[in-house]
Amino acid sequence: MSYALGVIAFSFALLLSVMLHEAGHFATAKAFGMKASRFFVGFGPTLWSFTRGETEYGIKAIPAGGFVKIEGMTALEEIDPADADRAFYKQPAGKRTIVLCAGSFVHFLIAIFLVFGILAATGQDPIRTDGFSIAAVSNCITSAPSGLCKPGDPRAPALGVLREGDRLVSINGQPISKTGENFVNILRASPGKAVAITFIRAGVRRTVSLTPLPLVVKGKTQGRIGVAEEQDAAQVSVAGAIPRTFGVLGDFITSTGSAIGGLPHEVAQIVEGKPRGQNGAASVVDVARVSGQISASGASVGDIVASLLLLIAELNLFVGLFNMLPLLPLDGGHVGILAFEQARSRIYKAIGRRDPGRVDIMKVLPLTYAVVAAFVGLSLILLYAGIVNPIRLQ
Repeated sequence: MSYALGVIAFSFALLLSVMLHEAGHFATAKAFGMKASRFFVGFGPTLWSFTRGETEYGIKAIPAGGFVKIEGMTALEEIDPADADRAFYKQPAGKRTIVLCAGSFVHFLIAIFLVFGILAATGQDPIRTDGFSIAAVSNCITSAPSGLCKPGDPRAPALGVLREGDRLVSINGQPISKTGENFVNILRASPGKAVAITFIRAGVRRTVSLTPLPLVVKGKTQGRIGVAEEQDAAQVSVAGAIPRTFGVLGDFITSTGSAIGGLPHEVAQIVEGKPRGQNGAASVVDVARVSGQISASGASVGDIVASLLLLIAELNLFVGLFNMLPLLPLDGGHVGILAFEQARSRIYKAIGRRDPGRVDIMKVLPLTYAVVAAFVGLSLILLYAGIVNPIRLQ
């Protein structure tokens, strides 16, 4: 599969996810009798539309998402007197909360469906592993971008010693970590120094000593032995895919929390021009690039499709969680205001005072503008990094 096909597939999946998000708001609003007057794909000038019932459906010129217009999202809007009773802000708090949460709920459903489908279809767990094995052994240590040996390139230390399929156990006595990071790091930090590698071949445990050869990568000397390792995915049954789906999503949530918590450090690295980690904060450009790299990786079509779907599942989970942060203008911010209004109403009722009613939206607009400015600033920084210092799989 080509790089471009991966980028196109990601772009389509992202647009579809956004539209399903809006469809969640739309469907629940209609179910509760609220008036949804517009449902559009994209932004900007209208290219085509039609009206069915009381709703206008259509496509706009800029395919960067979509929107649904629910009448009376705030008390500041002018509403036709005939629709006053159907305005969003006049509905019970419970119904408004469901409508606000419906978009994120759809993202969660997409993530659950995709992860379960991958587990059930492939029978392999994309997160848990049974360790690492050797995927390939090179003939030489080379700096050629193509990876092909040039005259004079030194023979790879692993050639004739390690074989494709050897299961790695430990390096210098350290068990191979879940991510395999310590295996790579120790090799890179040991040019000219012997390392002990323990592996299993045909059921027999063996240990060999290899000396990584120095290779200059981006101005730094790193050790190489000439192997490419790969994770051996743990096996999972169709029945086991049900509980494991939520385990995978739990791992995604943990990594999402780490990425959000590490934003200040990530921004500092971007400003300093340092290489970016694969698990850090990413822009849409970064994710599109990674999708292209996955598509052009040379893996089997099945593995590529599974990897792309897993990436889309993780993205949907992130968007769903991020959207529920208690910050305006996110849906979670509106839910937070509703919760505050309800709690305040109960407290005032308990102490015999008159219900103060709804929060004055004008008073929270400055905070909303500040949050929007922060989001725009962060998005621009990540977008810049995605162009000039992109995240790479390798």
